[in-house]
Amino acid sequence: MKTGTCLAILAVFTAALSTTPVFAQQSNVAKEIGDLEDKVNAAYAANDLPTYFSYYASDFTQWLPDGRTDLPQYVKMWTDNIKQGGKIEADQISDLHIQVGPSGDTAVASYLLHVKERSPKGEVSDGDYHESDVWFKRDGVWKIVHLHYSAAPKK
Repeated sequence: MKTGTCLAILAVFTAALSTTPVFAQQSNVAKEIGDLEDKVNAAYAANDLPTYFSYYASDFTQWLPDGRTDLPQYVKMWTDNIKQGGKIEADQISDLHIQVGPSGDTAVASYLLHVKERSPKGEVSDGDYHESDVWFKRDGVWKIVHLHYSAAPKK
């Protein structure tokens, strides 16, 4: 074999080996985030507010249809809703897509969320929403730092 061909094969082989750990790390992180999404959404569906809010970072922000909020505003709004008789009756994630940052300590989970909700007035609604959650791993713990939630177009 010619020296150039050998060097080219060696370069391809080396590149493949050097990227394998990155892909493995991203795959592990994606699984971890998928599991966390299942847990946070189960807490949401169960109206378990202490568990639900434990997944959010103290510097959390979010965009809701009514505008941007932070964690204290969201906790107050959602706690008041539950205390007044509102609740989530069911939620279901579909079309989950997870993107992992190159360093493995950031991830974005985007999905379609079907929610059945009872208002404090007893009215039941079913809706589909687009949700994107931004996760940061800080001090070894994953937390949601930002969430975007908007109504999905009617089909």
